[in-house]
Amino acid sequence: MSLKYNLILALCLMAVAVSIAERARYDNYRVYKVTASDEKELEFVKKMESSSDSLIFLDGVQIVKKSMEVVVAPHKLPDFLKALKSQDIDFELLTDNLQAHLDQDEKSNKRMQGRATGYNWEAYQTLDDTYTWLIRWANSYPNNVTLIEGGKTYEKRSILGLKISYNNGQAKKPGIFVEGGIHAREWISPAVVTYLINELMTSGDPAIKDLQQNYDWYIFPHTNPDGYVHTHTTNRLWRKTRQPHGVCYGADPNRNWGFQWNTVGASNDPCSDTYAGPKPWSEIETKSLSNYITSLQGKIQFYLSFHSYSQYVLYPFGHTNELPKNVADYKRVFDAAVDGFGQRYGTKYTGGNIYDAIYPASGSSTDWAYGHLDIPMSYCVELRPGPNAFLTGFRLPADKIIPTSEETVDAIIAMVNEIKAMGYFNV
Repeated sequence: MSLKYNLILALCLMAVAVSIAERARYDNYRVYKVTASDEKELEFVKKMESSSDSLIFLDGVQIVKKSMEVVVAPHKLPDFLKALKSQDIDFELLTDNLQAHLDQDEKSNKRMQGRATGYNWEAYQTLDDTYTWLIRWANSYPNNVTLIEGGKTYEKRSILGLKISYNNGQAKKPGIFVEGGIHAREWISPAVVTYLINELMTSGDPAIKDLQQNYDWYIFPHTNPDGYVHTHTTNRLWRKTRQPHGVCYGADPNRNWGFQWNTVGASNDPCSDTYAGPKPWSEIETKSLSNYITSLQGKIQFYLSFHSYSQYVLYPFGHTNELPKNVADYKRVFDAAVDGFGQRYGTKYTGGNIYDAIYPASGSSTDWAYGHLDIPMSYCVELRPGPNAFLTGFRLPADKIIPTSEETVDAIIAMVNEIKAMGYFNV
C-alpha cells in the first residue's frame, strides 16, 4: 500500500480509539501567577514543581522575577498557598475555575467551525482534518507537492508533511524546513504552519510566489501528533509526547534532541512538563524526525520552528549564553523578522539568543539543527500572544489565527530575503 492509503486507514483506526477517551476536567482548579524574587525562592518553586502532579506549571521554572502560571487542583490549594506564604513568595489569583475558560474556548471554536466551510483558519482544526487536507494537496498537484513522512509516533501515527517544489529550471534550489506543533497545547503553531502552506500554494503576491518558485519547502504542521490529539480528546493543557515513563506519560519533545541533552533547563522528573526523557532520542517522534531531517543534510539552509507564546524570535543557543559564530548574521535576520512581524498590525516581537532572551533550555530542535547538522540559519519563533498574556497564553482565540498567520508570513518573507542577501542560499 502507498503512504497515502496506509495513512487514511490509520486515521480511521485512531478516530475510533480516541472516541472513548475520557476528557480531563479542571472544575474549580485555580490558576495563579507566581513570581520568585531571588534564587532561593526560585529553588523552592522548582521543588514544588516536582512535588505533585496536582500542580501544573505552564511555564518553565527557570528565571528569577519572571512570573509563571500554576494550575492548582482544589485539594492541593491549602498546601500550595501555605508553602508560598512560608517563603514570602509573591502570587496572584488569575481565576478560580479554569474549566469555565476551557468550556468557553471549546464553544467558541465549535461556533467558528460551524460558520465556515471546508478547511479554514477561522477555527482550530483536528489532526485528521489537517492530514486529509495535506493529502488533498499532494493528490491535486503531484508534480509540485509530495506527501512526506517525517517519522512515526508512539501511538503509531505518521508525522506527515509536504514537500513543495516547483520545477522552474533550477537544477538545485535552497531548502527551507518548517516545523510546527512540537508542544501539543500550542495550537496556534500548526494553524500558522498550515496557513503558510496555503499561501505558498494559492497566493498571487509576487513576494510569496518568489518563495514558492525558488525554494524547496519541507513543512510539517504537527511534529507531536499524539500530543495534539490528546489535547483535543482528553486534556487541553497537555504539552508532551504520550509514551509512558513509569507512572507518568510523555517527555518534552523539545528537550529530547541529542545535542547538549539535559544539561540545563530540563527536568529529570517524568511527571514534569519539561522532562527531557531518560536519554536523548528516547521519544520515537524526535528520533524518527531527526533521522528524516538528517537525510536532507546539505539541502537545508534555513530551519524554522514555531511555538507559542510570548512573541519572541529566538536563535541558538539554549544550553549556554555562548553565541553562534555567525551571530552578526543572526542579528540581521532577527531585525528583519521583527520588522516583518510589525509591518501589518504593529505587533511587537523581541528576542535574541534562547538562553538569555527567554530561559535556559537544552535539547531543542533549533539548537540541534544548528549545532549538529550545521544548518547555518536556525530559528525558533514564539507566536502570539505577548509575554504577559496570563491565562490566555496557550488559548489564543480562534479569531486571532488569521492575523497571526498573516504577520508571520510577512516575517518569513523578510527573513528569507535577508538570508538570501547574505549568500546563505547560494547552492
